[in-house]
Amino acid sequence: MLKVENVRKAYEKKVAVDNISLQVNRNEITGMLGPNGAGKTSLIRMIMDIMAPDSGRIEFSLSPERKQNNWQNMVGYLPEERGLYQQAKVKDIFAFLGGLKGLSKGESHSRGRDWLEKFELEDCFSLKIEELSKGMAQKVQFITSILHDPELLILDEPFSGLDPVSQDVMIEEIAGLAEEGMAIMLSSHRMNLVEELCDRIFFLDHGQEVLSGRLEDVKENYGNYRVKMSAANVQKMEKFIEDSALIEKHRRDKHNWQLLLTAEAGPEQFMRSLPGGMEVREISISRISLHDIFVRVARGGILHEKVS
Repeated sequence: MLKVENVRKAYEKKVAVDNISLQVNRNEITGMLGPNGAGKTSLIRMIMDIMAPDSGRIEFSLSPERKQNNWQNMVGYLPEERGLYQQAKVKDIFAFLGGLKGLSKGESHSRGRDWLEKFELEDCFSLKIEELSKGMAQKVQFITSILHDPELLILDEPFSGLDPVSQDVMIEEIAGLAEEGMAIMLSSHRMNLVEELCDRIFFLDHGQEVLSGRLEDVKENYGNYRVKMSAANVQKMEKFIEDSALIEKHRRDKHNWQLLLTAEAGPEQFMRSLPGGMEVREISISRISLHDIFVRVARGGILHEKVS
């Protein structure tokens, strides 16, 4: 749906985006990640044609039945900075922004009401934005980004201001849009939510691609296993950790240990290495989280890797 090829953007001497290439596919959610100042906002603004790249190409592939439309009408955008008019009523916001995307007032109101119902905000239709809570306003702004049924949806920090229940509803709706065929690019610092939602990830740092690929492949290649276990025989456990070549780091709290295995070590290999007599009470083994991988990337632990 979206193809970015060798895009570069500099502000005087500072290079914000340095020769970036990526694609966002239909039926998928691509997470764009990176620390503050990594170049994410500049890249999004170029995709949205808010500003032009210095070099490179940005292309959209619309469905055949929509090729006659302006490509901007096929893109939905939820910016990180909230921009709803505080004195305007929700229904007027729907009519105005829907109209900019080619919808009639009736279509905008009808679609807006349907989405308000999904978020249990039916009573907000005639309220002013200033009368809404931060989380309610965030949902309304999300609705304005999808009123026109875009083929590509770009979401910049969509979970800002949402309580845990509202986050779950938002996750369900975003996932549903992807399942229906929409291509979605999502930028967020909520690593647990990105991990739950995204099919692919794209890490940026200092304007450069650092790591990209399908989420499961990234975790397979760069996510060591983490072991949480409880054992009654402390001395035997400490001796095992000291002698084991499979353990990279460890932390102990009384009879509980957290172990980070080496990159080469897998669950079966670790389980087979456990000696008898340790009296293991509880054990769990899982990949390290996307949060941990993000921290490694941000600290320079992974450099310029692409996973198929």
